[in-house]
Amino acid sequence: MARGYPDQIYLEQMSYEEVALALAEGCTTVVIPLGAVEQHGPHLSLGMDADHADALAERIARSCGKTLVAPTIKVGCSSHHLPFPGTISLRAQTLEAICIDYCTSLAGHGFKRILIHSGHIGNFPILKDMLGRLREAVPPDVEILAFTDSTTWIDTWRRAVSEAGGDVSAVGGHADIAETSLMMVIRPASVRPDRFEVGHLGGLSEADLELMWKNGIRSVSHNGVIGSPFGSSREIGDACLAAVTELLIESFDGGTKAGSAR
Repeated sequence: MARGYPDQIYLEQMSYEEVALALAEGCTTVVIPLGAVEQHGPHLSLGMDADHADALAERIARSCGKTLVAPTIKVGCSSHHLPFPGTISLRAQTLEAICIDYCTSLAGHGFKRILIHSGHIGNFPILKDMLGRLREAVPPDVEILAFTDSTTWIDTWRRAVSEAGGDVSAVGGHADIAETSLMMVIRPASVRPDRFEVGHLGGLSEADLELMWKNGIRSVSHNGVIGSPFGSSREIGDACLAAVTELLIESFDGGTKAGSAR
């Protein structure tokens, strides 16, 4: 471990002595990634959101420095995907209880800045709702920030896809050109190009969203895809990962800017 910055950023792969040394040397920021285990169309694996959250956390920690990564909370709130086999969903209160336990444990060890992001957009409203209670659970000198702005996230994907030469109309937010492309970078063996299918194209209206939350994603997309995976590429994936990493870092640095709720 180099002084002032650990070569190993993953908390679970460090010894307690290494964590203590990192804290003593000012490494008091920790990232908590949230994921999901849910369907992502016929062409992506169920663990896509957890893989995505892992990848973003590593990029945030290495970019910011003096930052560790807590174990990803792999399963999230995905009840609207349960009609598809394999999906596992936590109740909102279960996810909140896990997040509180993470935050109080980390704060108790001396971490002063806790950054939470989710690779699963469906966790955003739950995370936004629990944020005040997370802060109440830790000492006042511990800062907890969380990114919860789904509109800005998807708009960032649209810009990244456009700048990388992709079709912006294929961005829908779930198993689309953005998510498929970034998985070509993160875990290429998990992408099944022979199973690409177009899903619901165009943005989801308020009526669509209401229907989806009430009756599940099948009510707006028969195959669970929102957008289209066609045209996906590693170049688009690199662009999406870089753009969202920058968005999250800027948001956490700015506190209330770009969706980092305070």
